[in-house]
Amino acid sequence: MPSASSVAMGGNFHNSILGMIVDAGGVVQLVLFLLFLFSVASWAIILLKYRELGKVRKENDQFLDLFMKKTKLSDLITEARKFKYSTVAEVFRVGYAELAKATKAVKPSGADEALSPQSEDGMIVFLERSLGRACSAEASKMEKALGFLATTGNTCPFIGLFGTVWGIMDTFKGIGARGSATLAVVAPGISEALIATAAGLAAAIPAVIFYNYFLNRIRGVNLETDNFASDFLNLIDRYYNRR
Repeated sequence: MPSASSVAMGGNFHNSILGMIVDAGGVVQLVLFLLFLFSVASWAIILLKYRELGKVRKENDQFLDLFMKKTKLSDLITEARKFKYSTVAEVFRVGYAELAKATKAVKPSGADEALSPQSEDGMIVFLERSLGRACSAEASKMEKALGFLATTGNTCPFIGLFGTVWGIMDTFKGIGARGSATLAVVAPGISEALIATAAGLAAAIPAVIFYNYFLNRIRGVNLETDNFASDFLNLIDRYYNRR
């Protein structure tokens, strides 16, 4: 039941969001706290993922420019180690390592002319598999933590709805105890209950928006990485066909 002071103030305490949260029941407050944790974690992932994908895009562009300018793979491998976020640089590193392993004839100087594979067809097959695994690994790395955004978007509205239903149940229980169902009695409890639904939507909507946004960006990066892997494989294939 509202205190005498809140009644004298015309119910202003209930008109504020903070007031409704403080005056809500224990279960509703627990639901709101849980939704708050989901929201904080989601925004942390959103900010970190946005920063990470920005670096991936920037370093991919820089490495692809180097790849077009360099004439020797042995010169490029040193530069590739400087790009920590670039997916294409990582795929190149994996491909070059597999190439060196397959040929078993790389000079200490790392000159490309030293490559002389025992079985060129077999080497191309192994290289293709290694590049495919590297592309998949990079895709999985970029998608890390996105599952939490999907979980937040799917579950938070229902968690908020649970808090609302529970709050309404408490409200009707109070109505039964008072024996009165006037608007002044019902409105505060209903408003306190509905804030749980609002909190659930507030946590879910940004998570869903950025989940789809990041997926689209990651698809673009994956396509770029796959194209680079194909170009790298074609480059090696053409090199040995000319021998």
